Amino acid sequence: MSLERLNRHQRPITKRIIVRGTLMLDTPTCLGSGDVDSPTDLALLKDSISDHALLTGSSIAGALRNYLREYEHGYGIGEQECDRATALFGGTRRADDGEQSPLIVNDGISTNIPTVELRDGVEIEGTTSTAKKGQKYDLELLAAETEFPLCFELLIEQKQDPREQQNYEDRLVKSLALALRGLEFGEINIGMKKRRGFGRCHVGEWQVWKFDLREHSDRMAWLLFDRECTNKLPVITNKIADALSVVLDEKEDKRDRFIIQATFKLASPLLIRSGQAETGCAPDVIHLKSHRPGETEPKPVLSGTSLAGVLRHRAERIVNTLKKPITIIDEIFGPDFSEDKTKEAKASRLIVHESVIENTADLVQNRIAIDRFTGGAYHGALFSEQPIFGSDKTRLTLELELRQPKNAEIGLLLLLLKDLWTSDLPVGGESSIGRGRLQGINATIIRQMPGEAIQTWTISQEGKHLQVSDAKALEAFVSDFSGKVAA
Repeated sequence: MSLERLNRHQRPITKRIIVRGTLMLDTPTCLGSGDVDSPTDLALLKDSISDHALLTGSSIAGALRNYLREYEHGYGIGEQECDRATALFGGTRRADDGEQSPLIVNDGISTNIPTVELRDGVEIEGTTSTAKKGQKYDLELLAAETEFPLCFELLIEQKQDPREQQNYEDRLVKSLALALRGLEFGEINIGMKKRRGFGRCHVGEWQVWKFDLREHSDRMAWLLFDRECTNKLPVITNKIADALSVVLDEKEDKRDRFIIQATFKLASPLLIRSGQAETGCAPDVIHLKSHRPGETEPKPVLSGTSLAGVLRHRAERIVNTLKKPITIIDEIFGPDFSEDKTKEAKASRLIVHESVIENTADLVQNRIAIDRFTGGAYHGALFSEQPIFGSDKTRLTLELELRQPKNAEIGLLLLLLKDLWTSDLPVGGESSIGRGRLQGINATIIRQMPGEAIQTWTISQEGKHLQVSDAKALEAFVSDFSGKVAA
């Protein structure tokens, strides 16, 4: 520790800004406790006194800091010493003399005892399409619509040079507005498995109090804050930039991403096994359902983990068909450590969101195993299943986001979209008996690059005719992939 840091005086605080909001979960969220004695492989973190779900301030601050860094510098770029994330959240770990954070982030405790969902997961062998031995796990998730009250307090100190004061204050407040706008727009996920659809959330309304501690009335209002006798009223709005009186420039967004939003209908029944037990008399196997905000009953979903696994295995098959296996699969989906433990760990750059399936019907089917030797029914092997069945009104929208995409990687994603679109790539279980096939209806493809206009393509299916806007541009991505892999 340097002598300058030891001799540093306490910060003279001149202003405080308090921001509050209610965070609502839009999809199931995994906030793990790390308890090895839990009956599940990954148990939820709960408050020891109230038994409500606990969202720690460190988790909130980490998510906001990461979002702010990506917004300012782009994906995969480390923090700099003088960037917005460092100014708002303090110095980096490698900085011995880094400043402490001027932003106080409180823990959030859910407003009620939350509804808990159980999910099963299993790793699938790519060559046999069967479950790997010993690779099944289960985890607890907070159901969607769980609410957490959030509270942030920004401390603005007095600078020695009056000329720097206004720039310093404006920079801090604008950085806070940028970070919280990520929660406002639902662009920040929390918890584990964020890149597979879990942890999506948003804040619908903000309350902002501003205290100038140089004024006697504001000092007293801050001291009496959270008490009935305070007379300081908040600014209430659904736009944090308006509440903090800042103007945000969209051109500062340095994120580079490729987004596919495609709407499908079911061409065959779909079954993704649920790990949560049903009450009463239920079939042996039912389709996965999940709670959603504003819905009284759980909705059938296509999980992001299931879809990501299907896409990875088909991508491997496409690359292997060209007889030139390359590392493009690990670059997109993250490394596979099953065969090589020495690979460098990397997070998946492909974000696969969880999709709700609308307008479906639940029908129970009875099945029985057949003895191959006698040709008769196998004793004790009668079981029932409840997949979901679609109609002309059934819809599900798949959303994929690839960060820092290369043209060849975009070409591979377009080939995967084509296989899903034409019902060639089934999702879910029991694809060998015809289940899990989708049929494309329309899609919107977006290419967002820093400093450039957003490119948009559309695809629509009208009967047997497929309409594609600017098909040559999309074909160029596929040609780039074929040429790179074949090289």
